[in-house]
Amino acid sequence: MDHVASAVDPFVFRLSIFVLAVFVGYYVVWSVTPALHTPLMSVTNAISSVIVVGALLAVGVSLVANESGPVWARVFGFVALVFASVNIFGGFLVTQRMLSMYTKKKK
Repeated sequence: MDHVASAVDPFVFRLSIFVLAVFVGYYVVWSVTPALHTPLMSVTNAISSVIVVGALLAVGVSLVANESGPVWARVFGFVALVFASVNIFGGFLVTQRMLSMYTKKKK
């Protein structure tokens, strides 16, 4: 019984999920018709707001609990916070610009 099945390395498992998510996300986003762009951007903003909450937890929980915690977790949390904030702000700008295209022009 030397041939016992071993589990997949967690890093390889998570990396394969990430790669599949990148491909699915690419094909989903680029196949969206222009009429559905604004609702898709609204959903993206909602997802980014969840990322902001998670990033704030990664940055601030160790500070509140008086624990030192790993520095790299706080650094990655801060980077995620910055990227998600830029995504949310850019999404609102794009949504506002798309909605302004449907307003009547003043004469």
